[in-house]
Amino acid sequence: MAATRTPVVFIHGLWLHATSWQPWAELFAARGYEPHTPGWPGEPGTVEAARAQPDAVAGIGIDDVTAHYTGIIRALDTPPVLIGHSFGGLFAQKLLAAGLGRAGVAIDPAQIKGVKPLPFAQLRSGFPVLGNPANRNRSVALTRSQFRYGFGNAIPADESDRLFDTWTIPSPGRPLFEAAFANFSKNSPAAVDTANPTRGPLLIVSGGKDHTVPDVVTRAAHKLYHGSPAVTDLRQFPDRGHSLTLDSGWTEVAESVLEWLTTRNVGPAQ
Repeated sequence: MAATRTPVVFIHGLWLHATSWQPWAELFAARGYEPHTPGWPGEPGTVEAARAQPDAVAGIGIDDVTAHYTGIIRALDTPPVLIGHSFGGLFAQKLLAAGLGRAGVAIDPAQIKGVKPLPFAQLRSGFPVLGNPANRNRSVALTRSQFRYGFGNAIPADESDRLFDTWTIPSPGRPLFEAAFANFSKNSPAAVDTANPTRGPLLIVSGGKDHTVPDVVTRAAHKLYHGSPAVTDLRQFPDRGHSLTLDSGWTEVAESVLEWLTTRNVGPAQ
């Protein structure tokens, strides 16, 4: 009897719908994995529905999303590979550190507690939410120009606009506040057990031109793992921005992740 395929759970970040992972899911399925692309709690099933129901995710925080994905993962027959982008990368790290995955990939991950650099580009990218304290309990949508700065700065403007029109949705403001003030909170939900010696291997991926999560922030997160004997690798794409998982160059990143999984003996079961 054939072995069960290795599951992969894809976790998106703020302002992108879960269906933005569909090209990755198709590629991973073709390579022998079992992909899953669940949305955040309360997230409607389509981009159009999510735009029409922005309050469906208002007030949702890091702990809510973590608990949501924990339930999804525990319902699987075998521990999955966890692949997250932006805030999804933060969740991938939290879930992996909690022993809920066999391996994790955090792509341009939102800053976890302990990361200290705070570049101007990151502040500007977060200002549409952080600029108004009331947004903590609201959902917030980006404008086309805000998306261009935070996501699409390393690609042509017309491509950035197409991605905005295709994939963007309103997202809760609470996770951004929780991450931004994590270092001032004793029990921050953005904390990750970076010292866990028994977790599976972790790959952190960085875009060198990312404004939302600048490379210096990603490298600082990588350094937090130096005290653990568990595998923590870093791969950098110098000319890529925050849109690297969904723009026209996404296959380069996806193929690099697939190669890393094979190298770390986390390939698909056939």
